[in-house]
Amino acid sequence: MHAWPASEVPALPGQGRDLRIHDTATGGPVTLQPGPVARIYVCGITPYDATHMGHAATYNAFDLVQRVWLDTKRQVHYVQNVTDVDDPLLERAQRDDVDWVELAERETVLFREDMTALRMLPPRHYIGAVEAIPGIVPLVERLRDLGAAYELDGDVYFSVGSDPHFGEVSHLDAEAMRLLSAERGGDPDRPGKKNPLDPVLWLAARDGEPSWDGGSLGRGRPGWHIECVAIALDHLGMGFDVQGGGSDLAFPHHEMGASHAQVLTGEFPMAKAYVHAGMVALDGEKMSKSKGNLVFVSRLRRDGVDPAAIRLALLAHHYRSDWEWTDQVLQDAVARLGRWRSAVSRPDGPPADALVEEIRDALADDLDAPAALAAVDRWAALQQERGGEDTGAPGLVSRAVDALLGVAL
Repeated sequence: MHAWPASEVPALPGQGRDLRIHDTATGGPVTLQPGPVARIYVCGITPYDATHMGHAATYNAFDLVQRVWLDTKRQVHYVQNVTDVDDPLLERAQRDDVDWVELAERETVLFREDMTALRMLPPRHYIGAVEAIPGIVPLVERLRDLGAAYELDGDVYFSVGSDPHFGEVSHLDAEAMRLLSAERGGDPDRPGKKNPLDPVLWLAARDGEPSWDGGSLGRGRPGWHIECVAIALDHLGMGFDVQGGGSDLAFPHHEMGASHAQVLTGEFPMAKAYVHAGMVALDGEKMSKSKGNLVFVSRLRRDGVDPAAIRLALLAHHYRSDWEWTDQVLQDAVARLGRWRSAVSRPDGPPADALVEEIRDALADDLDAPAALAAVDRWAALQQERGGEDTGAPGLVSRAVDALLGVAL
């Protein structure tokens, strides 16, 4: 599976700062100091509807992580998956009477178009669950051989008790885990499981559903968590720098994935930091496919909204905060984009070297994009009030906003 084209990232004078970011697993900030190549895995979409503002906010956060690292003169090895076979996708295809493969391909194409329009830097490896199956099967077999997996009516489950570090990503109690498991794709009430929280690794073939050769596992399809583990281990290995996604992935997805990987390799932790973006609401409720309260990037684009304004609307909120999408949020972003473009269109302006450092400092401090936007606002206001004599300033501001914030002026 291929990703989307990369927009050029302008080079800036000087060098960025190491990123200090909130780690869900420790509950506090950590300063990331990757080697020459920073490694990041971000969980991708299940392509039965793409791309709503909640998705866009999540991928915007991890795009900023990449941009901070690139500004430190590191390379970035970014991996993202596509869950192109799973219950929600199959259910939507059945509801709409379309082929599930066709639905997945159509929505993945739309997702790529949205990411391109928003200037999100693409992953080096963009891997679908289906194409990862040949690598998933041996991992499930190994977990079974290690005594960390068991069969139940043909399905294969992971035993969470096999990982002494289980629970150290989300730090939730058992009851909270059980409730979230039921809400987020698990089956805690299924009889016969060793532990209600045990997640499925391999789902035996069902009538009317797609299945693949699972070797000694029999025909079937993979569970959700093992999919990401197989892709991450194959392309990044253990101990990569950031595992990212929305805050609703901390449990069960990232918790279970970490346990799978740690039992498979005997190493800990799977990732040096677990970083989670907040949820976006509409009309007082979390934006989600199940609720149907979605604002789509593609629909905004079709309505003529500049993708740069959409990106500024996302950047106006700290990545970890939960916030609500409103018409006013978009109007404010459109107005801000207009002010910035007007400011950089002049032949000269106030010196901008200090502004570049302000943006760098803000982003290095737990991706504080609102502070970075406020710094650019101040420069633009000075430009509007009294201008300046630095002929290189408007160009430098334009390049910095593009390189560090992903907004093309």
